[in-house]
Amino acid sequence: MASRGTTETSKLKQNLEEQLDRLMQQLQDLEECREELDADEYEETKKETLEQLREFNDSLKKIMSGDMTLVDELSGMQLAIQAAISQAFKTPEVIRMFAKKQPRQLRTRLAEMDRDLMVGKLPRDLYTQQKLEILTALRKLGEKLTGDDEMFLSTNAGTALSQFERVSTDLGSGDKVFALASVEVEKAKQ
Repeated sequence: MASRGTTETSKLKQNLEEQLDRLMQQLQDLEECREELDADEYEETKKETLEQLREFNDSLKKIMSGDMTLVDELSGMQLAIQAAISQAFKTPEVIRMFAKKQPRQLRTRLAEMDRDLMVGKLPRDLYTQQKLEILTALRKLGEKLTGDDEMFLSTNAGTALSQFERVSTDLGSGDKVFALASVEVEKAKQ
């Protein structure tokens, strides 16, 4: 009882992160196995996964309307989910690194992509799409971008990434999160 909810809050956060990881892994696995599935099976599975993400996002919204101690972590998760749902990001790996606030890993992935492009291992259109996603994620994480990166973003950003930028600034402050998280913690205890 002396923890005043810190243990429960920590467990709630861990459970949410695990659920997000599972859904992002499911999306990544689906993309990796796309060649092995027929078109209908792929579309149906992707539709189901996106529906699970929508439901997860709805749960996060409820939690965020009640617990201020989770606002920062949950906001990052919610942005990642909204990006996946809006399909602004098409690369589950980038979504996962963004949700976990891993700018160093994002920069490493970008360097690997630069190398793969130079040796002809990565097609230009896929490189452009993924670089846009990574640069947008880095910007949203508050990372400083080079002038070249800013130029790349402004030249290549499409409507999906613009929507993501707009959605991420429209998120509420989460000042009601405490009350709802308390309800969720109580449910978890039962």
